Amino acid sequence: MAKAIRFLKQGGPEVLQWEEVAVGDPGPGEVRIRQHAVGLNFVDVYQRSGMYPMPVPSAIGTEGAGVIEAVGSGVTSLKAGERAAYAGGPLGAYSEVRVMPAERVLKLPEDISFDTAAAMMLKGLTAQYLLRQIYKVGPGDTILFHAAAGGVGMIACQWAKSLGASVIGTVGSDDKAALARAHGCDHSIVYTRENFVERVKEITGGAGVPVVYDSVGRDTVMQSLECLRRRGILVNFGNASGPVPPLDLRQLARGSLSVIRPAMIDFTVTRADLESAARDLFGAVGSGKVKIQINHRYPLRDAARAHADLAARNTTGSVVLLP
Repeated sequence: MAKAIRFLKQGGPEVLQWEEVAVGDPGPGEVRIRQHAVGLNFVDVYQRSGMYPMPVPSAIGTEGAGVIEAVGSGVTSLKAGERAAYAGGPLGAYSEVRVMPAERVLKLPEDISFDTAAAMMLKGLTAQYLLRQIYKVGPGDTILFHAAAGGVGMIACQWAKSLGASVIGTVGSDDKAALARAHGCDHSIVYTRENFVERVKEITGGAGVPVVYDSVGRDTVMQSLECLRRRGILVNFGNASGPVPPLDLRQLARGSLSVIRPAMIDFTVTRADLESAARDLFGAVGSGKVKIQINHRYPLRDAARAHADLAARNTTGSVVLLP
């Protein structure tokens, strides 16, 4: 038996329960992982709270790192005793030990710690498809990234800066503004007291930006559209402030604008896609161009407290849960 976090109904952080679970041997195409660290992400909050309806009872968590204990038949890409990490796949990362489909699990380079891997896999692979697949950020670009002091934001802003872009980031406080500037932002906007549309226009000489990355959702999306230049793209990849209201598509006609609501799975569909994106991420982190800042660590059994802090925006950078 092993311990894991589960929930019997959707609701507040208090629905998360620390329970014993049975973990068997891996079946064909599967591996069993002894977890050393687990990542905490906003998607976990959405699934637990009911923003994303899902069947219950349910496991939770999509990101972790550890050591492979056993492999099932047909698995040739991984071996028992190897260090491994993953993002996506079946829910259940909030556990001491778990079984995973081998095709979603990656070998972890020796120079990346378990904590770092758990903090970066989902957020880093998200940053990869945002910056390298949806819109290829490069020299001369000026981009706007909301929640720049958050887990994805701190990774993406550093990465964009290393690609030659000028980065504008929005944050909620002066402390977070300083953190964003230390992690790739050329300009930080404290949206609680500054009009970020006006500041973006001022910074870009009225031109606007080619792309806005928005994980805040309801509170920012409409203003984000106003920050775009002609033929710009709004990438809405989260709902931290609540679901985005219905959009009248005629509002996009003022500059032939585009909106996309991506999901990581659509950019890592095949094993080759996943490995390619991971190589890009491992290279960015291994080179030192992107530094993963873990500002909060909680015992896995205290996942409810971690959820409450994340939802209240009391965290910065990445958060990991330790089994």
